[in-house]
Amino acid sequence: MYFWYRLFTYLFYPIAPIYLYFRKLRKKEDPKRYKEKLSKIELQRSNGFLIWFHVASVGEAMSILPLVDSCINDNKINKILITTITLSSGRILGKKFNQNSKVIHQFLPLDIKIFINKFLNHWKPNLSVFIDSEIWPNLILEIKKKRIPLLLLNARITKKSFKRWNMVTNFAKKIFENFDLCVASNKESEEYLKILGAKNIKNFGNLKFSNIKSENKQKLDSNFIEKISNRKIWCAASTHPSEEILCGMSHLKIKSKHNNVLTIIIPRHINRIEKIKLELSNLNLKVVLFSNLDQLNANTDILLIDSYGETLKFYNISKYVFLGKSLIKSLKADSGQNPIEPARLGCKIFHGPYVSNFSEIYEYIKKLGITKVVNNSDELSLSLVEEFNNDSTKNLENVTKIENYGQNIFNNVIIELKKYI
Repeated sequence: MYFWYRLFTYLFYPIAPIYLYFRKLRKKEDPKRYKEKLSKIELQRSNGFLIWFHVASVGEAMSILPLVDSCINDNKINKILITTITLSSGRILGKKFNQNSKVIHQFLPLDIKIFINKFLNHWKPNLSVFIDSEIWPNLILEIKKKRIPLLLLNARITKKSFKRWNMVTNFAKKIFENFDLCVASNKESEEYLKILGAKNIKNFGNLKFSNIKSENKQKLDSNFIEKISNRKIWCAASTHPSEEILCGMSHLKIKSKHNNVLTIIIPRHINRIEKIKLELSNLNLKVVLFSNLDQLNANTDILLIDSYGETLKFYNISKYVFLGKSLIKSLKADSGQNPIEPARLGCKIFHGPYVSNFSEIYEYIKKLGITKVVNNSDELSLSLVEEFNNDSTKNLENVTKIENYGQNIFNNVIIELKKYI
């Protein structure tokens, strides 16, 4: 199987620049930095110990921020290289660390041997750390050829991805046996990693429970806070197609009981913003984009967030959050969004019946009594009306429990990480 994978990437090499160029035209790549994926690197490596973290997208990028902060304060580490794949994660990390000379962000090259070797020869990482489910065969094998320690932290292997890997058992073992350490994010992933050939496996819990104090301090504009001070607020986050309409219908039902309700919708993919806005407007809802916040007034029904990295700000001002990708039956096998962030900020969480990707996390917060399953807009609106009527405060006791739980996970992961520094 690896022979065919290697052959495919070899044949793809000549057309890789064209592929990325067209992605740039479709605004799926950074117009200035997309060539980093071809290993065209402008920044230079300085002397000293360089630790390299690789994450795919926004969620994984946010999960490593406590680790990065710890590494920034470690005098044994001279440079921290963070690579990502998605445009959104690159923007968020670039924005966060652009003033920190110890941290470098770059887009990961395509998994083609010539690009990978150029990347590794340039940066010469002393330690490579992959996060979540980032498995790139050529990259992993070249890292091990160069005898660079390789860790997989917060490893998450879903049932769907396990079935794919298990169909090519020998190929899987050839890849997973190269990790010096795998720290699983849950029991299911721990079992799958064993079957797939990983050797040194540990499980402390999901690293995303770790508290990101700097991020929790994100604030919204005081004028905006004043405008919404008398509104009943709820937030729908990480929504997928059809869920925004469901939230709009829920808003209308809630409005019949609480006329001052404001619904904040944060889609998972903001490239759908114009379509979502049109769909909600067709329900006779008054929609304002976050980028046009000055247009928000007492008659606004929906505040539609059209930028990345803003979610925690709205969790801070909302007591109630609906999490998407949980009501779409066709996504049942790959369903759910991570509930840790709103739970950590004291929110009551509503979600559909399909949360397979984060079932273990939901089990934990369910025991704290802060989740509720809803099956349709009627159930969601009735539940929110009930919450608005009770007008309870955020449960700070649960927040403390989650913070302590997350700190324990973080401490254990750091202990393991420091063994390789």
